[in-house]
Order: sequence, then C-alpha cells, then structure tokens
Amino acid sequence: EIAEGRGVDGCVLLDLRHLGRARILERLPQIRQLALDFAGVDPIESPIPVRPGAHYVMGGIKTNAWGETAIVGLYAAGECACVSIHGANRLGGNSLLETIVFGRRAGLRASEYVATAGPSRDDAGALQREDARIATLLKNDGGERPWRVREELGKVLASQLGLVRTKDRMTEALAAVRALKASAARVRLDDRGQVFNTDLITALELGSLVDLAETVVAGALARKESRGAHYRADFPKRDDVNWLKHTLCYYTAGGPRLEYTPVTITRFPPA
Repeated sequence: EIAEGRGVDGCVLLDLRHLGRARILERLPQIRQLALDFAGVDPIESPIPVRPGAHYVMGGIKTNAWGETAIVGLYAAGECACVSIHGANRLGGNSLLETIVFGRRAGLRASEYVATAGPSRDDAGALQREDARIATLLKNDGGERPWRVREELGKVLASQLGLVRTKDRMTEALAAVRALKASAARVRLDDRGQVFNTDLITALELGSLVDLAETVVAGALARKESRGAHYRADFPKRDDVNWLKHTLCYYTAGGPRLEYTPVTITRFPPA
C-alpha cells in the first residue's frame, strides 16, 4: 500500500479509537505506551502510524559453535554473530538460543584462550591506523553532522531495500550508500573532547553502519531469487539449484567481495 502511494507520510494508519478509552487502557496499555513513546500519538485520540521495520539481523560475523571467528582471539555471540541457526527467516525465540547457549559457549572458549594467549601480532599497524582515523574525524571542519547522514541512510534502506526489492531500486540504493559512505568519513563533530565523547561514538558507529549497508545491498543484488525475508519482485521464486548457499562478504578497499558456502542440510530439507 505504501509503495503504491496509498500510504500517509510513508505509513498506513491503524485506528483503535472504536475500542474506546477504557478498553484500550485495559487490554492494550503496552501498545498505547509504545505509540506514545515512539510516534508521539495517543491511540485513544488518533490513529497510529505503522510501517515495516527491520526486526532482526539473520546474518552476522561468521562463527563456529564456540563463537570463534576467522580472526584468532575475536569471539562473537548474539545478534552480531552468525552461527547459522536462523536460515533465511528467523524463528521467534531464537535470540534466546543465541544469547543463552552460544553466549555462554563463546565466553567459556574465550576465557580458555586468554589464559594462554599473548599479545596479538597479526597486525601491528591496526592501532595506529585507528588513531589516525579518529584524529581525522576530530579535525574535520566541513561536512554534515553524523545524525543527518545516519537519518538519510535509514531513508535510503527503508525505501530501496525494504520488503519488496528489485534490481533497479537496489542499484540506486548501492550508489546512494556509497555516496553516504563518503559523507560519513567527512562528518563534522561539535564535541572534540577526549573524554566520553558521544558525538565521536556516533560518528564511529555511522562508519560501521554504512559498511554494513553496502554489504547488505551487494549481497541482495547478487542473489537472483527470493528466499525467506529476501523478496525480489524481479525474481519471485526460490532457486535451490543456484542459490541454496550462504553468502560470505569480505571487506576490500573497493567494496564488498562476495563468496559462497554450501548449506549443511541435516534432518530437515527445505520444504
């Protein structure tokens, strides 16, 4: 409805007013509070604006069952990790499995590692490069504020990489994300202090967000099928012959490099 232009300010409206004040307060107090907190709307008096949103990340940093990654000494668990328990469309409740089971396993293995490991020598220049990147951000005089670039990034992904995807819209999204990536490197900070600088934290997070956005768009463009939460109007069918595989993405200076690994099918084959 929204994509076809029948929305209202990018939303559809959910009207609960016919339920009446007493019933809303009795049966839907949490929904009312969410509407007040996030939309500034009281459903007793006005319709609630509703639009699709990202609920969960089904990919993440590739790990084994102990939270170990390809980088020795780096462990990941939770939503940032991908043990590959979600498939293409996460089931409700799987977040508990990630945190309680794999969080514990990652912690156990990490504690074993630090008991014997010495300082890492894999990349002696990493700290110096990060110091230089932070110093550059603190000195930037031009450019936009970080929150403006972040807001624009959200709009691009919501409109061009939402529930229904096409090659043309994703190609536009990739070009926009790359332009925003350049803007993110030039953002202007109002706070240039060295202690508890939330402005700097926002700028650093923004750099990670545009990297991840570029990764998601590149992977979605390459996958010429529909599967789980990835739906392409130009490729509406699932294609197990060509695309029953995991996408792996690696950082390069020129943009994401994609590789693929087979899906391990054990007891239950895809329906």
